[in-house]
Amino acid sequence: MALLKALLRWLDNNTEKVIILITYSTMAGIIFVEVIRRFLFNEQVAWSTTIPVLLFLWVTWFGASYNIRQRTHLALTEVRARMPYTMQFACFVVDAVLWIVFACIVIWFTYDQTYLAYDNFAIVGGTDNVMEWWFYLATPLAWSLIVIRVLQNLAQDIKRYRDRQPFVLQASLLD
Repeated sequence: MALLKALLRWLDNNTEKVIILITYSTMAGIIFVEVIRRFLFNEQVAWSTTIPVLLFLWVTWFGASYNIRQRTHLALTEVRARMPYTMQFACFVVDAVLWIVFACIVIWFTYDQTYLAYDNFAIVGGTDNVMEWWFYLATPLAWSLIVIRVLQNLAQDIKRYRDRQPFVLQASLLD
């Protein structure tokens, strides 16, 4: 049981970082190799311009999730720092509700797009067997993780409010 808890804690702390590192490294590697091939050998693979763009979906949405987890995404800290304590808490609750509503809308519509690509066997341009839905899946997955991160932050905010502790208003990406 302790091993499972340690694994879940590690996943909670590192999911976004690992996904961003893998996808960004893959993007950079493809672009680096293909630029060299294009300029030195006058050739390139057909998918070298489509795969990095599709990988960017993973970097972007999981990056948003990471920033929400760190409380650095759309925080409006300067405005909140000047508000009374109860108003700060009310803003955190409104933020959570708005994030969840927006996430549900995004998940609903991107699930349809992902399923449509899956159902139609959409292939990435320039490839023979790389499915588009593998890349489109990033959006509903990351937005589901965004909901989890928002709920985690809200739980922390509720606990801080009950204990009358100061809220985290000025977060850092380096934490």
